[in-house]
Amino acid sequence: MEPLENDRFLRALLREPVDRTPVWMMRQAGRYLPEYRATRERAGSFMALCKSPELACEVTLQPLERFPLDAAILFSDILTIPDAMGLGLYFAEGEGPRFERPLRTAAEIDRLGVPDPEQELGYVIDAVRTIRRELRGRVPLIGFSGSPWTLSTYMVEGGSSKEYAHVKGMMFDRPELMHKLLDTIARSVTSYLNAQIAAGAQAVMIFDTWGGILTPRDYREFSLRYMEQIVAGLTREAEGRKVPVILFTKGGGGWLEAMADTGCDALGVDWTLDLGDARRRVGDRVALQGNMDPAVLYASPERIRQEVVTILDSYGKGSGHVFNLGHGIHQHVDPEHAAAFVEAVHELSVPYHD
Repeated sequence: MEPLENDRFLRALLREPVDRTPVWMMRQAGRYLPEYRATRERAGSFMALCKSPELACEVTLQPLERFPLDAAILFSDILTIPDAMGLGLYFAEGEGPRFERPLRTAAEIDRLGVPDPEQELGYVIDAVRTIRRELRGRVPLIGFSGSPWTLSTYMVEGGSSKEYAHVKGMMFDRPELMHKLLDTIARSVTSYLNAQIAAGAQAVMIFDTWGGILTPRDYREFSLRYMEQIVAGLTREAEGRKVPVILFTKGGGGWLEAMADTGCDALGVDWTLDLGDARRRVGDRVALQGNMDPAVLYASPERIRQEVVTILDSYGKGSGHVFNLGHGIHQHVDPEHAAAFVEAVHELSVPYHD
């Protein structure tokens, strides 16, 4: 494979020296970009876009044409694994993702198998290969998956939820059944991420969107332990360099120390934490990624620059910080404001790395 022209993202994740703080944005290929909306319209639907390696590559590269980002992230969806397990994923207008066949019984969970990533998820792995080829070494490519707990919430509820009645009901009343489901998903995620790495992903991220809805006890038992299982099973070196692993639990600020104990390389942090406090708590065990409130991007470019300085100051000097938003960029943000954000990070972070 071709040498990387810009590897500061990978270096920062491994807490190696960098010349400035690397930056990318969660959901950077998305609806805030007019070019993304045009490609999605051509595709006909969101899942058609996900399932075309060429179009997934096209939208993955769009933000890199616009902004000097330090990483590309595979364009896909966290629900590809449950879809490959045969749950019948569809997108209802205005409602988000739904499943035709949610999991409610032991028999349904017993029937689940671990999908073969090169077969049932081959379109994702092909997209990784295509993107990696088209990047030509400009920046690293991030692969990703949802966490077992987060995927299970969609699979048991049948879609997004406000109360999590079915999945928490199962967790509290039939914990052994919940563990069986989570173990199947964890094995599926491990094989899926390893296939992405084999196809060219140079870092991987696990999105635990719903870990923050759990008590500390239940988070450790039903979310964290399965992410730890995945981290232990991942390929950690490819093409002669380390493949860093990032864990991100939205609302998980209370558990940073336990997350750092999993053996991952970096933790994503949402905006409800002070980044300096987070750094003091994890010490030099892991890098940190985050953590600007995405809503700051609705403010003026001057205010965005102020916020960037506040977060750089909070983290302090030295490597081990990847600048990002604390969650995905909102669809109504002006792309010019996203540009101001990326430029501010690059320009204003230099003094923190002398």
